[in-house]
Amino acid sequence: MRTRRTFAVALCVIALTATAACGKDGSPSSTAATGAGGTPAPQLPTYTVKTDVKVDSARLAEAKKRGQLIIGAKADQPFLGFEDVATGDRSGFDIEIAKMIAADLGFTPQQIKWQTLVSSQREPAIDKGQIDFYVGTYSINDERKKTVSFAGPYYIAGQDLLVKADNTAITGPESVNGKNVCTATGSTSIKNIQQYSPKITQFDSYSACVDKLLAGEVDAVTTDDAILKGYASKFAPKLKVVGKPFTKENYGVGLAKDDAALRGAISDALKAHQDNGDWKKAYDATLGLSGSSAPQPPALERY
Repeated sequence: MRTRRTFAVALCVIALTATAACGKDGSPSSTAATGAGGTPAPQLPTYTVKTDVKVDSARLAEAKKRGQLIIGAKADQPFLGFEDVATGDRSGFDIEIAKMIAADLGFTPQQIKWQTLVSSQREPAIDKGQIDFYVGTYSINDERKKTVSFAGPYYIAGQDLLVKADNTAITGPESVNGKNVCTATGSTSIKNIQQYSPKITQFDSYSACVDKLLAGEVDAVTTDDAILKGYASKFAPKLKVVGKPFTKENYGVGLAKDDAALRGAISDALKAHQDNGDWKKAYDATLGLSGSSAPQPPALERY
């Protein structure tokens, strides 16, 4: 019995090295290596780190002085912003977008310090200078522009609903009245769904909402379809996305409101990596694994 157990542990270690398959529940092993239907992941692009970068930004100057770029991100969104709890490695489309920007600002992946922030913490962290910028399904809107600035959009999503696979009652936002719908505190999803249902449960993270959905304690989870597709793929065939988006969410890179120079440099980086094909390669190797083909990159809005 001991020999058999030792052999099993050895196999698990080998699997962990290859795919993080033996990580704790919530690790990206089911999403990082393969996508919907077991689709093999395409190769991630690599980004050439620029040297002698000159941007008249006090925040970037501080980052260069410390030799480290502090980037805010999500850690519980499969294919978008995910942290392997066993290794600390980050993966997902948002993570790749952040790496592209970092490279064009002169920072290697090893010089990035990831700071996990839930939705309600984003504006305070940017305003207090706790992070240099934020990349994490962050919708650009006029209310947020009062306190922070945005570069982008780098992706366009739409709010949708995640339900159990056998749920036939919820077919779109108009059918959730009286249902218990869960979303994240501090997200734009709250206001958008309130016009359809007053019964809303809130948690700091969408992963907590998904746990409640799987347990049957809520009827649906609502947020951007890009996020929901990742969860649906991770927990297939238990969950499904309804597939009727009812908003338009422009994802942007959040940064200090008065840092026009850094905003311009980030916009330049986004455009360069759209044009050279890195954007599509990164999408195909991350968010594309949920089964959605890469759209055309959105036009950047400069201001």
